[in-house]
Amino acid sequence: MRTSADFDRIARPYRVLEYITLGRALERTRMHSLPSLMKARRALVIGDGDGRFLAKLLEKNGALHATAIDTSAAMLRLLSKRCTRFANRLEIHHLDALTFVGTYPKRYDLIVTHFFLDCLAQSEVELLAKRIDALSAPGALWVISDFRIARGMLRLPTRFFIRTLYLGFRILTGLRVTRLPVHASALTSAGFTRIDRRLLLCGLLTTELWQKSDHNPDKQR
Repeated sequence: MRTSADFDRIARPYRVLEYITLGRALERTRMHSLPSLMKARRALVIGDGDGRFLAKLLEKNGALHATAIDTSAAMLRLLSKRCTRFANRLEIHHLDALTFVGTYPKRYDLIVTHFFLDCLAQSEVELLAKRIDALSAPGALWVISDFRIARGMLRLPTRFFIRTLYLGFRILTGLRVTRLPVHASALTSAGFTRIDRRLLLCGLLTTELWQKSDHNPDKQR
């Protein structure tokens, strides 16, 4: 579990640190799938940090109600402030994602995890995917943005960059994870299919749109 990580330490300077590191690339990655999310009515947003994506989502989709969860109280305060005008359509929980999705009864047609799965170990991603499957509606969308190791000549440079990021987050937050999980296998096993993907910064960043199958034959075995 990620109980040792403390993202409160970087909540206020997070946006500046993000821009210094990769400019607006992370923001463009988060916003890429936004036009595809206008039919959603109930969203579960996990680890959105300071809430820039969620504020834009609630602004563009006036019929959406969202639940935001995070382990960082400081990040949630920033998110709440940024989303003040949408307070009647927003529910906030300060707790761990695995705890939340294991007990909450609502059914969601949209799941959002931007740069969150890379903070989990492989076993945690697999558990999270199974639990989200249980509370997501048939046909639900799952938006994922994350880092990735590029192929070909850029494999070594992107691997070095990602290792450096993990080291930085370990120093700043105490995060113990040291390698990227393979989220694709976890989502596929949970009954989701990838329907869109865009790579940015020569493949260092990926943003993907997954959809839950209306019928999952594995559940009948």
